[in-house]
Amino acid sequence: MLVGCLGQIVWVKIQGRGSFQNSVGLKEYVGRMVLRGHRDFVVDLMDCEQMDSTFMGTLAGVALRLREIGQGGLRAINVNERNAGLLCSLGLDQIFSVEEADGGISLPDEKTQLHQADSPSANGGEQQKTVLEAHEALVEADAANEVKFRDVLDFLRLEQDLPESGRGGDT
Repeated sequence: MLVGCLGQIVWVKIQGRGSFQNSVGLKEYVGRMVLRGHRDFVVDLMDCEQMDSTFMGTLAGVALRLREIGQGGLRAINVNERNAGLLCSLGLDQIFSVEEADGGISLPDEKTQLHQADSPSANGGEQQKTVLEAHEALVEADAANEVKFRDVLDFLRLEQDLPESGRGGDT
């Protein structure tokens, strides 16, 4: 994940997969930028070959947070046809802009403007919390997603309620 700012616009470029593995980093980076007063986010998905539900839910969470603040917004640009279909099938195009790849929009010069994002060392609990929040955001974005992710949400909520010793550790 490459990140940077051009004026007040925060640019994020995802390379490879958008997954639960980089969702914690994305969430933390966006949180820091929001605290610094940034409200406009552009996510370039040109080099993002595929996305999982946690990553898409993290994007939804960003858009919903900006909506709650009442300022700014999120744009996903250079989205390939498959990823655009995934985002639209979850109703996410209703809460942020999904712009398919057409070669017309590009991020600032990566060598001078963008840098590798810090990779937080998320512990299992933090990663699990991010996965749960991402799926809750998908349902908040579109109530129809509740049926799609009910089992995942039930499982994650159950895991959140278990004491540490009950999570499949040493017995």
